[in-house]
This record gives sequence, C-alpha cells and structure tokens, in this order.
Amino acid sequence: MSGYKIEVEIVALTNSISGSHSYAVVIGETEGVRRIPIIIGHSEAQAIAVSLENVKNTRPLTHDMMKDLMDTFSIELKEVIIYKLKEGIFYSKLVCNSPEGTKEIDSRTSDALAMASRFNSPIFTYESILSNAGYVDKNKESEEEANYEPVAAQSTSTSSTSGLSEMSPEELNELLNEAIENEDYIKAAEIRDELKKR
Repeated sequence: MSGYKIEVEIVALTNSISGSHSYAVVIGETEGVRRIPIIIGHSEAQAIAVSLENVKNTRPLTHDMMKDLMDTFSIELKEVIIYKLKEGIFYSKLVCNSPEGTKEIDSRTSDALAMASRFNSPIFTYESILSNAGYVDKNKESEEEANYEPVAAQSTSTSSTSGLSEMSPEELNELLNEAIENEDYIKAAEIRDELKKR
C-alpha cells in the first residue's frame, strides 16, 4: 500500500446493528475526527473488552497466551497496520521485532486490535481506507455516550445486569466473580465500571 500511514486508536466497542451476535469496534484518528466501524464477532469483542477494561482472567485467553509466548521469545509487537479494504473486509498485519529481525504477520483485524491493546502498540491505516470507509465524527468528545450503545449492555449472560445501580457493593463483587468464572468478560467489565462509579 502506497501513501503515508495515519495513526488510529480504538475509540469504542459497541453493538452492531447488523446482527445480534455481531459487534463493532470503532477506530478513529488520534489527531482527527474520522472514524471507521469494523464488524467483529462476540469472542473477538470479548478479547478486546478484556484488555481495554483490564479484567483479570482466571485462565489466559488466546491473545493473552500469544502475548506471553511473544514475550518469552523476545518478540515485540512494534505496530499494527490495517493496510487494505476489499469487499467490506479489512486486512491487517502485525509488524514484529524479533532477534531474527523485523517480521510481518498477516492477521484478522479483530485479532490484530486485540494484540495491539495488550502490547500498547500503535495502530495505523492509510488515507485511502479512511476516505472509503470512514465517517466524520462531529462530536468526538461524546461519541461513546451519544452515538453508541456499549457492548457490555448486550452481554450474553442469562442473568440481567440492567439493575446494577440498585445492587450493593457486596452483591456486585459476587456477580463480578461469577462473570469472570463463567468467562463472560463483557459483563464483568460492565460490573467493574459500576463499582468504579461508587
């Protein structure tokens, strides 16, 4: 891909209107107002939510294991590049530094974003992709509150989390432990957010 890279970041993780089992991760320019929604699956949404919310897992998820593996063998995730958009599919690669030199690894964009969030690595894309798939956010500061419903609101857990504000801290902690035990990290993130508000 020719042209200069533009740095982007994850700005929201939301329910997708395209289906009940789909989500959208929204990336946006770090120094601009353009945004791109990328449709991802439930498990990928959970993998990103766990990292963004710093939820501690009882067992490592696949992306946590991959990070541990890369750390063990002195492989650093230098950056993620979303380099192509074809027929509605975003293509990404991981640019890694290793003892053998710089390597580029093809990746699904959802996995690349999950890894970038764990390594705190920069994410880049190109002007052509932002122009073709992006939209201008006219109210950047309130995007998550005004334009998107948080992904945690559609947890797949059978127990409702709509009444969290009415629960005691003890009940919330018990529910949080149960969510983590059941590996429902989106629900766990919502409960943790409620505890933070207290």
